Amino acid sequence: MQKSSSSSYLGPGLSLDIAHAFFKPIQEAAPPSPTKRHTKISVIGAGNVGMAIAQTILTQDLADELVLVDAKPDKLRGEMLDLQHAAAFLPRTKIIASVDYAVTAGSDLCIVTAGARQIAGESRLNLLQRNLTLYSDIIPPLARYSPDTILMIVSNPVDVLTYVAWKLSGFPSNRVIGSGTNLDSSRFRFLIADHLDVNAQDVQAYIVGEHGDSSVALWSSISVGGVPVLSFLEKQEIAYEKVTLEHIHREVIESAYEVIRLKGYTSWAIGYSVANLARAILRDQRRIHAVSVLAKGFYGIDDGEVFLSLPAQLGRGGVLGVTNVHLTDEEAQKLRDSAKTILEYQRQLGI
Repeated sequence: MQKSSSSSYLGPGLSLDIAHAFFKPIQEAAPPSPTKRHTKISVIGAGNVGMAIAQTILTQDLADELVLVDAKPDKLRGEMLDLQHAAAFLPRTKIIASVDYAVTAGSDLCIVTAGARQIAGESRLNLLQRNLTLYSDIIPPLARYSPDTILMIVSNPVDVLTYVAWKLSGFPSNRVIGSGTNLDSSRFRFLIADHLDVNAQDVQAYIVGEHGDSSVALWSSISVGGVPVLSFLEKQEIAYEKVTLEHIHREVIESAYEVIRLKGYTSWAIGYSVANLARAILRDQRRIHAVSVLAKGFYGIDDGEVFLSLPAQLGRGGVLGVTNVHLTDEEAQKLRDSAKTILEYQRQLGI
Protein backbone atom coordinates (compact mmCIF):
# COMPACT_ATOMS: atom_id res chain seq x y z
CA MET A 1 0.00 0.00 0.00
CA GLN A 2 2.17 2.83 -1.28
CA LYS A 3 1.60 6.53 -1.31
CA SER A 4 -1.40 7.61 -3.35
CA SER A 5 -0.53 10.37 -5.84
CA SER A 6 -1.40 11.60 -9.33
CA SER A 7 0.65 8.72 -10.76
CA SER A 8 -2.02 6.34 -9.41
CA TYR A 9 -4.48 7.78 -11.93
CA LEU A 10 -2.29 8.79 -14.87
CA GLY A 11 0.14 5.91 -14.76
CA PRO A 12 3.74 6.24 -13.57
CA GLY A 13 5.20 6.74 -17.06
CA LEU A 14 2.78 9.49 -18.08
CA SER A 15 3.17 11.24 -14.73
CA LEU A 16 6.95 11.28 -15.17
CA ASP A 17 6.62 12.68 -18.71
CA ILE A 18 4.39 15.51 -17.49
CA ALA A 19 6.85 16.33 -14.69
CA HIS A 20 9.72 16.50 -17.20
CA ALA A 21 7.69 18.70 -19.54
CA PHE A 22 6.62 21.03 -16.75
CA PHE A 23 10.12 21.88 -15.54
CA LYS A 24 13.14 22.79 -17.66
CA PRO A 25 16.28 21.61 -15.82
CA ILE A 26 19.07 24.18 -15.48
CA GLN A 27 21.78 21.51 -15.25
CA GLU A 28 22.32 17.80 -15.10
CA ALA A 29 20.79 16.27 -11.97
CA ALA A 30 23.33 16.37 -9.17
CA PRO A 31 23.55 13.76 -6.44
CA PRO A 32 21.90 14.68 -3.13
CA SER A 33 24.01 16.89 -0.91
CA PRO A 34 25.88 14.80 1.68
CA THR A 35 25.09 17.47 4.29
CA LYS A 36 21.31 17.24 3.82
CA ARG A 37 19.70 14.61 6.00
CA HIS A 38 16.61 12.69 4.95
CA THR A 39 14.65 12.01 8.14
CA LYS A 40 12.32 9.02 8.26
CA ILE A 41 9.92 8.29 11.13
CA SER A 42 7.78 5.16 11.37
CA VAL A 43 4.69 5.00 13.59
CA ILE A 44 3.49 1.52 14.46
CA GLY A 45 -0.20 1.51 15.30
CA ALA A 46 -2.80 3.71 13.59
CA GLY A 47 -5.14 4.06 16.56
CA ASN A 48 -6.07 7.29 18.31
CA VAL A 49 -2.63 7.71 19.91
CA GLY A 50 -0.64 6.74 16.81
CA MET A 51 -2.57 9.12 14.59
CA ALA A 52 -2.31 12.00 17.09
CA ILE A 53 1.47 11.46 17.07
CA ALA A 54 1.56 11.25 13.25
CA GLN A 55 -0.51 14.40 12.86
CA THR A 56 1.68 16.35 15.28
CA ILE A 57 4.88 15.15 13.57
CA LEU A 58 3.48 16.41 10.25
CA THR A 59 2.38 19.83 11.51
CA GLN A 60 5.73 20.36 13.26
CA ASP A 61 7.73 19.40 10.14
CA LEU A 62 9.82 16.76 11.91
CA ALA A 63 10.16 14.23 9.07
CA ASP A 64 10.81 14.08 5.34
CA GLU A 65 9.11 10.69 5.25
CA LEU A 66 6.38 9.39 7.57
CA VAL A 67 5.48 5.70 7.58
CA LEU A 68 2.34 4.22 9.14
CA VAL A 69 2.08 0.50 9.93
CA ASP A 70 -0.99 -1.27 11.28
CA ALA A 71 -2.63 -4.68 11.08
CA LYS A 72 -5.93 -3.25 9.70
CA PRO A 73 -5.36 -2.42 6.00
CA ASP A 74 -8.61 -0.50 5.38
CA LYS A 75 -8.25 1.69 8.48
CA LEU A 76 -4.58 2.22 7.59
CA ARG A 77 -5.25 3.29 4.00
CA GLY A 78 -8.04 5.59 5.14
CA GLU A 79 -5.77 7.33 7.63
CA MET A 80 -2.99 7.64 5.03
CA LEU A 81 -5.30 9.19 2.43
CA ASP A 82 -6.83 11.55 4.97
CA LEU A 83 -3.37 12.90 5.85
CA GLN A 84 -2.21 13.02 2.22
CA HIS A 85 -5.23 15.11 1.27
CA ALA A 86 -3.95 17.84 3.62
CA ALA A 87 -0.69 18.13 1.65
CA ALA A 88 -1.45 21.68 0.51
CA PHE A 89 -1.64 22.85 4.13
CA LEU A 90 1.40 21.01 5.52
CA PRO A 91 5.18 20.98 5.10
CA ARG A 92 6.21 18.59 2.29
CA THR A 93 6.36 15.09 3.74
CA LYS A 94 6.12 11.78 1.92
CA ILE A 95 3.45 9.67 3.63
CA ILE A 96 3.45 5.90 3.18
CA ALA A 97 1.34 3.18 4.79
CA SER A 98 1.60 -0.61 4.73
CA VAL A 99 0.87 -3.74 6.74
CA ASP A 100 4.35 -4.93 5.73
CA TYR A 101 7.20 -3.89 8.05
CA ALA A 102 9.58 -3.73 5.08
CA VAL A 103 8.23 -0.23 4.45
CA THR A 104 9.95 0.94 7.67
CA ALA A 105 13.45 0.17 6.33
CA GLY A 106 16.00 2.86 7.10
CA SER A 107 13.93 4.63 9.75
CA ASP A 108 15.71 7.10 12.01
CA LEU A 109 13.01 6.71 14.65
CA CYS A 110 10.39 3.99 15.16
CA ILE A 111 7.51 4.91 17.47
CA VAL A 112 5.47 1.97 18.75
CA THR A 113 1.93 2.74 19.90
CA ALA A 114 0.36 -0.65 19.12
CA GLY A 115 -0.78 -2.61 22.14
CA ALA A 116 -3.49 -4.86 23.48
CA ARG A 117 -6.25 -3.12 25.42
CA GLN A 118 -7.16 -4.32 28.88
CA ILE A 119 -10.38 -6.33 29.01
CA ALA A 120 -12.75 -5.70 31.90
CA GLY A 121 -11.68 -7.89 34.83
CA GLU A 122 -8.39 -8.86 33.17
CA SER A 123 -5.30 -9.00 35.37
CA ARG A 124 -2.37 -6.73 34.56
CA LEU A 125 -0.14 -9.79 34.16
CA ASN A 126 -2.44 -11.32 31.54
CA LEU A 127 -2.48 -8.00 29.67
CA LEU A 128 1.32 -7.98 29.75
CA GLN A 129 1.47 -11.52 28.39
CA ARG A 130 -0.75 -10.55 25.46
CA ASN A 131 1.39 -7.49 24.77
CA LEU A 132 4.54 -9.62 24.93
CA THR A 133 3.09 -11.84 22.19
CA LEU A 134 2.21 -8.76 20.13
CA TYR A 135 5.66 -7.21 20.60
CA SER A 136 7.28 -10.47 19.49
CA ASP A 137 5.73 -9.77 16.06
CA ILE A 138 6.56 -6.04 16.01
CA ILE A 139 10.02 -5.41 17.45
CA PRO A 140 12.19 -8.02 15.61
CA PRO A 141 11.18 -6.84 12.10
CA LEU A 142 11.70 -3.20 13.07
CA ALA A 143 15.19 -4.05 14.34
CA ARG A 144 15.91 -6.09 11.21
CA TYR A 145 14.82 -3.42 8.70
CA SER A 146 16.28 -0.47 10.65
CA PRO A 147 19.27 -1.76 12.64
CA ASP A 148 20.45 1.77 13.46
CA THR A 149 17.07 3.21 14.45
CA ILE A 150 16.00 4.53 17.84
CA LEU A 151 12.99 2.74 19.30
CA MET A 152 10.47 4.81 21.22
CA ILE A 153 7.80 2.86 23.08
CA VAL A 154 4.49 4.54 23.87
CA SER A 155 2.18 1.53 24.49
CA ASN A 156 1.18 0.87 28.09
CA PRO A 157 2.36 -0.39 30.50
CA VAL A 158 5.19 1.60 28.96
CA ASP A 159 8.02 0.78 31.38
CA VAL A 160 7.70 -3.00 31.14
CA LEU A 161 7.11 -2.88 27.38
CA THR A 162 10.22 -0.71 26.91
CA TYR A 163 12.17 -3.44 28.71
CA VAL A 164 10.52 -6.04 26.44
CA ALA A 165 11.45 -4.01 23.33
CA TRP A 166 15.05 -3.72 24.55
CA LYS A 167 15.30 -7.48 25.03
CA LEU A 168 13.63 -8.36 21.71
CA SER A 169 15.59 -5.82 19.65
CA GLY A 170 19.07 -6.56 20.96
CA PHE A 171 19.77 -2.82 20.73
CA PRO A 172 22.03 -0.99 23.18
CA SER A 173 19.95 0.57 25.96
CA ASN A 174 20.60 4.15 24.79
CA ARG A 175 18.55 3.43 21.63
CA VAL A 176 15.45 2.09 23.39
CA ILE A 177 13.36 4.76 25.11
CA GLY A 178 9.90 4.77 26.66
CA SER A 179 7.70 7.88 26.57
CA GLY A 180 7.44 7.27 30.31
CA THR A 181 6.51 10.22 32.51
CA ASN A 182 7.26 12.96 29.97
CA LEU A 183 3.53 13.66 29.73
CA ASP A 184 3.05 13.24 33.50
CA SER A 185 5.76 15.85 34.00
CA SER A 186 3.95 18.19 31.58
CA ARG A 187 0.72 17.76 33.55
CA PHE A 188 2.70 18.40 36.75
CA ARG A 189 4.18 21.62 35.34
CA PHE A 190 0.73 22.76 34.18
CA LEU A 191 -0.83 22.24 37.61
CA ILE A 192 2.02 24.04 39.42
CA ALA A 193 1.86 26.90 36.90
CA ASP A 194 -1.91 27.07 37.37
CA HIS A 195 -1.49 27.34 41.15
CA LEU A 196 1.15 30.08 40.82
CA ASP A 197 -0.44 31.83 37.81
CA VAL A 198 2.71 31.62 35.66
CA ASN A 199 3.56 30.14 32.26
CA ALA A 200 4.14 26.37 32.43
CA GLN A 201 7.28 26.79 30.31
CA ASP A 202 8.86 28.70 33.21
CA VAL A 203 8.31 25.76 35.57
CA GLN A 204 10.95 23.04 35.83
CA ALA A 205 9.50 19.98 37.52
CA TYR A 206 9.71 16.22 37.04
CA ILE A 207 7.61 13.18 37.74
CA VAL A 208 9.88 10.10 37.72
CA GLY A 209 9.61 6.36 38.30
CA GLU A 210 6.75 4.27 36.97
CA HIS A 211 4.30 5.74 34.49
CA GLY A 212 1.50 4.82 36.84
CA ASP A 213 0.35 4.88 40.44
CA SER A 214 3.84 4.48 41.97
CA SER A 215 5.28 7.52 40.19
CA VAL A 216 7.35 9.97 42.24
CA ALA A 217 7.00 13.76 42.26
CA LEU A 218 10.40 15.44 42.74
CA TRP A 219 9.22 18.35 44.86
CA SER A 220 12.70 19.15 46.17
CA SER A 221 13.98 20.09 42.70
CA ILE A 222 11.05 22.21 41.45
CA SER A 223 11.98 25.70 40.32
CA VAL A 224 10.01 28.55 38.79
CA GLY A 225 12.02 31.07 36.81
CA GLY A 226 15.16 29.59 38.32
CA VAL A 227 13.89 29.98 41.92
CA PRO A 228 13.74 26.71 43.93
CA VAL A 229 10.13 26.66 45.14
CA LEU A 230 10.25 24.77 48.45
CA SER A 231 13.43 26.40 49.76
CA PHE A 232 12.02 29.80 48.78
CA LEU A 233 8.82 29.16 50.75
CA GLU A 234 10.85 28.04 53.76
CA LYS A 235 13.14 31.10 53.65
CA GLN A 236 10.14 33.40 53.39
CA GLU A 237 8.49 31.47 56.21
CA ILE A 238 5.46 30.84 54.01
CA ALA A 239 3.53 27.90 55.38
CA TYR A 240 2.57 25.07 53.09
CA GLU A 241 1.14 21.68 53.90
CA LYS A 242 2.49 18.41 52.55
CA VAL A 243 -1.07 17.29 51.89
CA THR A 244 -1.39 20.13 49.34
CA LEU A 245 1.66 18.82 47.48
CA GLU A 246 0.34 15.27 47.59
CA HIS A 247 -3.00 16.48 46.23
CA ILE A 248 -1.28 18.02 43.18
CA HIS A 249 0.60 14.76 42.55
CA ARG A 250 -2.64 12.80 42.87
CA GLU A 251 -4.21 15.13 40.28
CA VAL A 252 -1.36 14.27 37.89
CA ILE A 253 -2.00 10.53 38.30
CA GLU A 254 -5.77 10.82 38.01
CA SER A 255 -5.89 13.32 35.15
CA ALA A 256 -5.39 10.64 32.48
CA TYR A 257 -8.18 8.55 33.99
CA GLU A 258 -10.44 11.60 33.91
CA VAL A 259 -9.76 12.23 30.22
CA ILE A 260 -10.46 8.56 29.45
CA ARG A 261 -13.69 8.71 31.47
CA LEU A 262 -14.84 11.84 29.62
CA LYS A 263 -13.82 11.11 26.00
CA GLY A 264 -12.92 7.42 26.02
CA TYR A 265 -9.17 7.72 25.41
CA THR A 266 -6.23 10.14 25.57
CA SER A 267 -4.59 11.30 22.36
CA TRP A 268 -3.69 14.95 21.82
CA ALA A 269 -1.43 15.47 24.84
CA ILE A 270 0.51 12.25 24.22
CA GLY A 271 0.78 13.27 20.55
CA TYR A 272 2.47 16.54 21.50
CA SER A 273 4.58 14.80 24.15
CA VAL A 274 6.00 12.20 21.75
CA ALA A 275 6.55 14.76 18.97
CA ASN A 276 8.46 16.85 21.52
CA LEU A 277 10.68 13.84 22.28
CA ALA A 278 11.14 13.13 18.56
CA ARG A 279 12.28 16.72 18.00
CA ALA A 280 14.81 16.52 20.86
CA ILE A 281 16.25 13.29 19.44
CA LEU A 282 16.28 13.92 15.69
CA ARG A 283 17.48 17.51 15.94
CA ASP A 284 20.08 16.65 18.58
CA GLN A 285 18.69 19.25 20.97
CA ARG A 286 20.21 17.60 24.07
CA ARG A 287 17.20 18.58 26.15
CA ILE A 288 16.27 16.99 29.46
CA HIS A 289 13.09 14.88 29.52
CA ALA A 290 11.66 12.42 32.02
CA VAL A 291 11.61 9.26 29.88
CA SER A 292 11.81 5.55 30.58
CA VAL A 293 15.43 4.39 30.44
CA LEU A 294 17.49 1.51 31.78
CA ALA A 295 17.74 2.65 35.40
CA LYS A 296 20.17 0.11 36.85
CA GLY A 297 23.02 1.87 38.62
CA PHE A 298 21.20 5.19 39.11
CA TYR A 299 19.88 6.52 42.41
CA GLY A 300 20.56 3.26 44.24
CA ILE A 301 18.56 1.10 41.81
CA ASP A 302 20.76 -1.99 41.64
CA ASP A 303 18.32 -4.88 41.82
CA GLY A 304 17.77 -6.14 38.27
CA GLU A 305 17.45 -4.53 34.84
CA VAL A 306 14.46 -2.23 35.03
CA PHE A 307 13.24 0.61 32.85
CA LEU A 308 11.61 3.58 34.52
CA SER A 309 11.55 7.33 34.01
CA LEU A 310 14.49 9.49 35.02
CA PRO A 311 15.46 12.99 33.83
CA ALA A 312 17.57 12.10 30.78
CA GLN A 313 19.40 14.10 28.14
CA LEU A 314 18.18 13.22 24.64
CA GLY A 315 19.98 13.73 21.34
CA ARG A 316 20.75 12.08 18.01
CA GLY A 317 22.29 9.09 19.79
CA GLY A 318 19.15 8.52 21.87
CA VAL A 319 19.76 8.70 25.62
CA LEU A 320 23.00 10.64 26.09
CA GLY A 321 23.00 10.54 29.88
CA VAL A 322 20.91 10.67 33.05
CA THR A 323 20.81 13.96 34.94
CA ASN A 324 22.22 13.89 38.43
CA VAL A 325 19.20 15.55 40.06
CA HIS A 326 19.41 15.85 43.84
CA LEU A 327 16.80 13.65 45.55
CA THR A 328 15.83 13.72 49.18
CA ASP A 329 16.13 10.42 51.05
CA GLU A 330 12.35 10.05 50.88
CA GLU A 331 12.24 10.67 47.13
CA ALA A 332 15.10 8.22 46.50
CA GLN A 333 13.34 5.52 48.53
CA LYS A 334 10.06 6.07 46.68
CA LEU A 335 11.94 5.77 43.39
CA ARG A 336 13.49 2.46 44.48
CA ASP A 337 10.04 1.24 45.57
CA SER A 338 8.69 2.21 42.14
CA ALA A 339 11.48 0.15 40.53
CA LYS A 340 10.51 -2.87 42.67
CA THR A 341 6.88 -2.57 41.53
CA ILE A 342 7.92 -2.72 37.88
CA LEU A 343 10.42 -5.53 38.48
CA GLU A 344 7.74 -7.74 40.01
CA TYR A 345 5.78 -7.69 36.75
CA GLN A 346 8.89 -8.09 34.59
CA ARG A 347 9.99 -11.21 36.42
CA GLN A 348 6.60 -12.82 35.98
CA LEU A 349 6.96 -12.47 32.20
CA GLY A 350 10.03 -14.72 32.20
CA ILE A 351 12.09 -12.88 29.60
